Amino acid sequence: MSSIRGVDVPDPSLEPPLEPFSLTRRLVAEALGSALLLAIVVGSGIMGERLAGGNTAIALLGNTLATGAGLVVLITIFGPLSGAHFNPAVTLVFAARRELPWAVAAAYIAVQGLGAVLGVWAAHLMFDEPILQISTKLRAGPAQGFSEGVATFGLITTILGSIRFRPDATPLMVGLYITAAYWFTASTSFANPAVTLARSLSNTFAGIAPAGVPLFIVSQMIGAAMAATLFGWLFGKRCPP
Repeated sequence: MSSIRGVDVPDPSLEPPLEPFSLTRRLVAEALGSALLLAIVVGSGIMGERLAGGNTAIALLGNTLATGAGLVVLITIFGPLSGAHFNPAVTLVFAARRELPWAVAAAYIAVQGLGAVLGVWAAHLMFDEPILQISTKLRAGPAQGFSEGVATFGLITTILGSIRFRPDATPLMVGLYITAAYWFTASTSFANPAVTLARSLSNTFAGIAPAGVPLFIVSQMIGAAMAATLFGWLFGKRCPP
């Protein structure tokens, strides 16, 4: 307790630590973060395509920069609340690592999917597009599936590595990785089952036809499982000197 002009003021350093956020707040954070992420992905894709004058590279660049920057902000804001997963693959990895109860993981995945769909609809509303759409943009074939496996493998690697060695840098690391993966993968790095499913409901630049969704999700889960297995060992406890 300190005193300012004769008035006792509590010392913040002596205050008890805040209790962990309630599950309800964590679920709202996951839903809201997922919604904002999809609004960024789909909205920037629509804007990029409209302004690029038919130049797909310019449209993709605009989509990329907005998504990477948005991820840094969203993870920074929502990370302390819920962990800022926004991604069923990430949630399942943390559940498998026993860092998240399976019941909570199931709730996370449900609200991530709901939030992602709402984010797509929000983007449609902002750009005066029909709210209900089904994508016709086919993304299929072994190369696309392999790309999604690589993209998700790299994303989980980035997350596990950053929280192991530089947890404060995780938002930036994830944003930078996704920015890069947009360009070095043939699929433009969805790396997220909720994002994949939601983007099938947008017949815009960022869309994916429903026929391609199963391949993407299976590949994403394989990539996530491989990364979690390998880097769970690689980033494990150091041996004593």
